[in-house]
Amino acid sequence: MLLVLGLSHHSSPVTLRERFAFAEARIPVALQLLRDSGAAEEAVILSTCNRVEIYAGTLVDPRRAFAELEEFLVTIHDYRDPLSDEIYRLTEPQSIHHLFKVACGLDSMVLGETEILGQLKRAYDLALQHGHTGGRLNKVFQRAFNAAKHIRASTNIQRGNVSVGSVAVELAEKIFSRLNERQVMIIGAGDTGEKTARSLLSRGARSIIVANRSHEKAVALASELGGRAIQFHDWTGEFAGIDIIISSTAAPHFILDRVRLEPLMRLRRNRPLLIIDLAVPRDIEPEVNLMPNVFLYNIDDLQTIADQSLRQRQAEISLCEQIIREKAAALLEGSGLRDAGGKIRPLGSGRGRFAKQDRQSTVGRDRDCVGHKLPASDQRLVGHATKTHGRIDRGCDRVVAAVSAAISLVLRSPRRAPLQLS
Repeated sequence: MLLVLGLSHHSSPVTLRERFAFAEARIPVALQLLRDSGAAEEAVILSTCNRVEIYAGTLVDPRRAFAELEEFLVTIHDYRDPLSDEIYRLTEPQSIHHLFKVACGLDSMVLGETEILGQLKRAYDLALQHGHTGGRLNKVFQRAFNAAKHIRASTNIQRGNVSVGSVAVELAEKIFSRLNERQVMIIGAGDTGEKTARSLLSRGARSIIVANRSHEKAVALASELGGRAIQFHDWTGEFAGIDIIISSTAAPHFILDRVRLEPLMRLRRNRPLLIIDLAVPRDIEPEVNLMPNVFLYNIDDLQTIADQSLRQRQAEISLCEQIIREKAAALLEGSGLRDAGGKIRPLGSGRGRFAKQDRQSTVGRDRDCVGHKLPASDQRLVGHATKTHGRIDRGCDRVVAAVSAAISLVLRSPRRAPLQLS
């Protein structure tokens, strides 16, 4: 059976999600500990800025399995406060539907975004490479990736841009065709301006110049973006080489009007200039937009374009969900996943435990890494088991069972020191 336990932007704030986040380098060790605890036979951990989820293949009763998965999650992160609605728990078929929706971007903060599919593939590949997936999870994840591909090709759920930064990039590419060799200036150091600049850089913009009233903030932001900081009052001196301006100051008045811009445009020989005014109140006088080769967009303009794209995506939700239902039903009906009476059996039920060689191969794979992360007493247990594994052939199953029981006992003990992955 596939179980999902997790928390996301739908159920919890970022202050809680960050407490449960896993660094990618530490996930293989966490997966080993999870499987050795007996809570799951197969597992994938997905950890992004918007969600932390454990996908577990198990034959354990769901109520018991969820209790063990939650205990693992709070213990490994040394979290001691109570949890209730912040964590969701899904069994089949809801767990399969959820995985498919995540893969397709239907569960994302930005509806239909594609970044989550790449993150999900990396999470699956990481578990696969370290031997923590088997027949059940391999099949479910491959079908999820297939569903995402189908939905991307046959619907409009991923068409158009739905964030201010992505809309700005779209406008820039329409004006300049290509962003290569285009120079960007940020006036002010607001969060939205920074995100917009990052979006432009990711699409090939050449460099970033940052001007801010606080020069220290300008230097810090320029360093993060690989750009150059200048004094705030010097920004007009850089104007001749600028192609795109992102302005987001807190000034109570216009910092650029038509009278001031006209001579600056002559210095630029009237090359096209894109100005993104993200400030409220606005930084740029609206009359600027009447000048030749000047393209001015304020925050409302960008949001209007983003909202239009979002409405187009929302219109595709029902079609996407229908495709997901059909794909999930086909998965549950395939490979003997319905019993003789036509009822759905848990995915993988009746197939027995992991193959002996698969289970054995996980013992000792990460023994050096695990040994450094557990308390001294547990290090001795794992060290003894992994050394024995090299000498024992027929008795390996008994060693694995003993190690799993010992670590499971340690995980459940309220008095033990928290697990450390760093």
